[in-house]
Order: sequence, then C-alpha cells, then structure tokens
Amino acid sequence: MKSSSFQEMDVWKLAHAWVLRVYKMTEAFPKHELYGLTSQLRRAAVSVPANLAEGYRKKSVPDKARFYNISQGSLEECRYYLILARDLHYSDTTELEAELDRVAKVLDSYIKGMFTNHNANQ
Repeated sequence: MKSSSFQEMDVWKLAHAWVLRVYKMTEAFPKHELYGLTSQLRRAAVSVPANLAEGYRKKSVPDKARFYNISQGSLEECRYYLILARDLHYSDTTELEAELDRVAKVLDSYIKGMFTNHNANQ
C-alpha cells in the first residue's frame, strides 16, 4: 500500500528520530561551537529527513532519486561531524553512528526498491 504522506515512510521516521537525538547530543557541546560544529551537524542532520520529504512529492523516479541521494550525502557529512565530535571529546557518538548506519541502510534499500519497482513497471 502506498503511503499518503512522507511522514508514513519508515525511512523518514527513522531519520526524524535520529535528528532529534542529534539535537539532544549537541546541546552538551561547548558554547564556542554553537556557530561551528553544533550548527553544521544539526543542519546536515536536518537535511536528511527534509530531502526525503521534498523528494516524496516528486513525480518521476529520477527526481525522487535526486533528493534521496542528497539525503545520502548529508548522512555521510554527518558521519564526519560525528567522528570529529568524538575525536574532540565532545561526546560519545557510538550510538548515533550506529543509528546513522541503520538510516543509511534503510534509505539504500528504499532507493533500490524504488528503481526495481520502476524498472518492473516499464
């Protein structure tokens, strides 16, 4: 059954929950990072579910794929910021990195399924 809203997508739900955890973790970052790492990580994290939402309404598979691919890129950007936060000893990012991996795997599967269904219907 096709979802009627991006909010019904399992991958969006996972990504949104992950963003909420990123925000919670970054609250403890040093104040001097507010406009640096805190801001960069939050913006990249928000980009993941935001691009899933935007891509949801696109009509063609290539248009959808473009936005979903942007989400993939934002996940990798976040991966680096989490490594940096860990190496700067701002936070233990182990759980968030594992959750990022889960979001990435679900998103990869979603994209593959989208293309498989598209090719089967041609």
